[in-house]
Amino acid sequence: MNKPLRRISIFCGLLVLALLLRTNWLQYVQAEDLSTRKENRRVQIAQYASERGNIIVGGQPITGSVTTNGSDYKFKRTYLDGPMWAPVTGYASQAFGSSQLESLEDGILTGNDDRLFFDRTIGMFTGEKKQGGNVVTTLNADAQKAAFTALGNKKGAVAAIDPRTGAILALASTPSYDPSTFAGNSKADEKAWVTLKDSEDKNLVNRALRETYPPGSTFKVVTAAAALENGVVSDINAPTDTPEPYILPDTKTPMVNHAAGCEKASLLRALEVSCNSVFANMGNKVGRDNMVKTAEKFGFNNDKIDTPVRAFASVYDKTMDKPGNALSSIGQFNTAATPLQMAMVTAAIANDGKLMKPYMVEQVTAPNLDVLQKHEPEEMSRPLSAANAQKVQQMMVDVVENGTGTGAKIKDVTVGGKTGTAQHGEKNAKRPYAWFISYAKTDKGAPVAVAVVIEDSAADREDITGGGLAAPVALAVMNAVLKSQG
Repeated sequence: MNKPLRRISIFCGLLVLALLLRTNWLQYVQAEDLSTRKENRRVQIAQYASERGNIIVGGQPITGSVTTNGSDYKFKRTYLDGPMWAPVTGYASQAFGSSQLESLEDGILTGNDDRLFFDRTIGMFTGEKKQGGNVVTTLNADAQKAAFTALGNKKGAVAAIDPRTGAILALASTPSYDPSTFAGNSKADEKAWVTLKDSEDKNLVNRALRETYPPGSTFKVVTAAAALENGVVSDINAPTDTPEPYILPDTKTPMVNHAAGCEKASLLRALEVSCNSVFANMGNKVGRDNMVKTAEKFGFNNDKIDTPVRAFASVYDKTMDKPGNALSSIGQFNTAATPLQMAMVTAAIANDGKLMKPYMVEQVTAPNLDVLQKHEPEEMSRPLSAANAQKVQQMMVDVVENGTGTGAKIKDVTVGGKTGTAQHGEKNAKRPYAWFISYAKTDKGAPVAVAVVIEDSAADREDITGGGLAAPVALAVMNAVLKSQG
């Protein structure tokens, strides 16, 4: 071969090599980046080319799919009772993406998950249409309906858990939204999305998981647990050394009580009538670091609580001074909690000190209903001993029987609870948040623990609002769970 031809051959060979390298680079190195680019519509077209699998509650689908007219996206998502279930499902929109279970379980629902490879392969030979798998939740339909109905037009949220397993039974948030209204990509869908996105009521926010509030007096059960666990108190009926007025440590500021008879009140009496001074005193005696340890065992300061939807971290400040710690011990200052977090606190107490990890996906299944993955209940922590948990239970039962939580009584059922009204805003000028946490217990154990928060309370007195506004919501949820379980 002469020299010019050899040079041309080498050059052509280099071009072929460069082409092979470029092709392999695109197929194997940049494949994921290219496939997930917003500009790549083929991925979305493929995503909506077949019917999505369903999200299941109580054996029944709460989602569906319909054909789309005039679009290259063949199917769009539909929702049964969309506003009620939106805090559970999230949304799947052709134009605006997806959230919550619709996003986290997208691989199963679209049929693209690696665990469905065999089903897809068989379908290629049999000619069967591609199908998505199903996501089976732990939710109790009756409890969810009770929560959503009881909240009504109030702004607030409910989280309910089975203390024995950690299974989430209800997750309601109001005001809500209907994911069906923007599931497509039409002008009407765009208008509905913009309206919701810009709403002052924050309809798209899942308040049960992703909004934190000062927990107010409901946090006093955590302080009681810390006092018992750290040996500050052993006898819940014994008088404490709390003076009246109680002066916040290192200050001249008196702690305000909204109840009478708080001087030297026992822990039992202090929780019954919600004495701020006693629990501020207990928090100060326990100390900031030990209060932090107890709060964290209940789940505070943990930004990785996945249900599988990730909850915002609830906060107990690690760096505050003594007066800040005393105020935080009654659920004020920098303390903040999601409704899920306070349901977890209640569940741990009701379950004799054992906190189970919260979850709302029971299992995922293939289109033929074969189980691909099943959740097994998992212990998360032991915030307090069984003996001390039973003491806190006794105190919470007293709140319902004789104190501020009488609105949550259920005949022939042991109910423990704690009301709370959380002040907030500059100089506490804004309307308080009404809270109620509770559990119901039968001879078969505690099947439900509930936390309710209502944002738009018009009351201005500690705890009475929680008993008046939030307790009836919790009562409705507890009754629904007890009835559904016989």
